[in-house]
Amino acid sequence: MEEFNQSLFLLINASTHPDPIVLNAAMVAAEWLIYLIPVTLLAGWLRGSEATRKLMLEAVVAGVLGLSISMLCGMLWQHPRPFTIGLGTNFLAHSPDSSFPSDHLTLQWSIAFSFLMQKRLRTLGLVYGLLGLPMAWARMYLGVHYPFDMAGAAVVAAVSAGICHRYAACYVSHLFRYASTIYTYLFAPLIRRGWMIK
Repeated sequence: MEEFNQSLFLLINASTHPDPIVLNAAMVAAEWLIYLIPVTLLAGWLRGSEATRKLMLEAVVAGVLGLSISMLCGMLWQHPRPFTIGLGTNFLAHSPDSSFPSDHLTLQWSIAFSFLMQKRLRTLGLVYGLLGLPMAWARMYLGVHYPFDMAGAAVVAAVSAGICHRYAACYVSHLFRYASTIYTYLFAPLIRRGWMIK
């Protein structure tokens, strides 16, 4: 299996002298697409109704759970990244921690899957799910992940989003009260001026 994983990686990984346009596109996909997640969650909270805010909180919990499981996997199974064993080429600076599963893709798809489970957010979930594909390709192309790292991220993300959706009734309302209290306290002057909704 490991040999197959490495062979697939080498098919995707960049050559020694890649096209600069493709390399720059990969850098953007690998490093910057992930920032759409906090922007979306924040916008959903700041401009959304109570129902929307609760969906944002559920997605946040799914992302946190997904990353926690991902980090636990990395602690229990130290799988070397390609560049640490001299495999392929590397164009993205990264710590030599365990490669499996991809934290970036786990977060991306945990949020995407959480949105997909909500009827009113399915289109957004599909968009974020599809955006995970260039992210996955880019992180392999740049030499920091294997294909199996991405498959592992998909499984972790699906499990995390599924658990959080199934048990949302047990925690979302409580979490919403705490988050609303903190939000109202921190942004009280802006809320009073009507610049932000309560």
